[in-house]
Amino acid sequence: MSEQNFDIVILGGGSGGYAAALRAVQLGFTVGLVEKDKLGGTCLHRGCIPTKALLHAAEIAEHTRDAARFGVRATFEGIDVPAVTAYREGIISSKYKGLQGLIKARGITVIEGEGRLVAPNAVQVGDQRIVGKNVILATGSYSRSLPGLEIGGRVITSEQALELDFVPGKVAILGGGVIGVEFASVWKSFGAEVTIIEALPHLVPNEEESISKQLERAFRKRGIEYKLGVRFQSVSQHDDGVVITLENGDTVEAELLLVAVGRGPVTQGLGYEEAGVTVDRGFVITDERLSTGVPGLYAVGDIVPGLQLAHRGFQQGIFVAEEIAGLNPIIVEDVNIPKITYCEPEIASIGYSEAKAAEKFGADQVSSYEYNLAGNGKSHILETSGSIKVVRVNDGPVVGVHMIGGRVGELIGEAQLAVNWEAYPEDIAPFLHAHPTQNEALGEAFLKLADKPLHAL
Repeated sequence: MSEQNFDIVILGGGSGGYAAALRAVQLGFTVGLVEKDKLGGTCLHRGCIPTKALLHAAEIAEHTRDAARFGVRATFEGIDVPAVTAYREGIISSKYKGLQGLIKARGITVIEGEGRLVAPNAVQVGDQRIVGKNVILATGSYSRSLPGLEIGGRVITSEQALELDFVPGKVAILGGGVIGVEFASVWKSFGAEVTIIEALPHLVPNEEESISKQLERAFRKRGIEYKLGVRFQSVSQHDDGVVITLENGDTVEAELLLVAVGRGPVTQGLGYEEAGVTVDRGFVITDERLSTGVPGLYAVGDIVPGLQLAHRGFQQGIFVAEEIAGLNPIIVEDVNIPKITYCEPEIASIGYSEAKAAEKFGADQVSSYEYNLAGNGKSHILETSGSIKVVRVNDGPVVGVHMIGGRVGELIGEAQLAVNWEAYPEDIAPFLHAHPTQNEALGEAFLKLADKPLHAL
């Protein structure tokens, strides 16, 4: 058996793993990065990037249908699925080659193969033992199902949905969270009939309630159907489709059922518990500094309880590399990590909802303002509706920003700075925004909370 030694060994080359590797070599460490599949992980190959490519194709389909209203003569003739696939795969291939080149240029050693933790400081890959002074677990997540709901045939996950070579005529989606509403948005734009089934009372239930309600209205207007507050009971398959039975006795018929009930951690059978790691329902339990409690052994990304977002993985990977280097990096709590849902209309948020802020700071200590995008010139030009809601502590900082509308995801950068730098609306108010931009809507909300509104009533 051969043995390789590194300062840091990373198990998993997805968002968290490769970010940790890149930052670690910058800090002067030698790095061994173990990956059984492809560098970039779920985000690049089966998640963020391919789904956003589909959503862009869907946006173009909608624009083509509506072109005459803008004085542009265009004819929508349908979706060429192989061409959409080629476009999507071209983006993935380009990004993948770029990432491989970057990893190679930085001098990171990539060990291809399935790794297993065999000691707190060692990962086994085939007949190789990869030893590190520190080990970072970054094995990512998989598409989860529900107990008794078997994936197969016409019951598919997001991975299989990406690979479809046709547009289904009628599709049901189990789960109204991020993945569910994004695929609903794509398929509707591509011409499918869509029904979402969500057990909780609202779509995107982790968002501010007013945002969820606006999305529901927008989806209803688009002709996307949904059933809220009702649980799935069973599904049966036949030659032409599926029949989904709900606990209230209702049934939904469709060609396919997409199961979008979240993602589970990839930790089973990888030797974590045997090495002394605490695992709870598959998730690796760490302290706030991402240590597993076993000296020199850390975990990052989707296997750590909390938001399952690629950029959270990046942040945690960078954090652990800096922690190992003794740089004492700052902790960014999940509540202050930006979230974007790329359906149409888009949703973007960071920080506390008004209800959560009232719980934390006291109901009489919190105020908010919701600016309607109807008053924003650029939003009118783009023909998008929606709103931007800002939550603040009275005589204190901005603690939450919640947005819905076309392209609002691009506004999250300023919102992130305001929340994480604990800026007061009064601090931000002097800095007006370029006109005409959607960014002005965020500025108007800040101005209103600083008691000096320009256009807001």
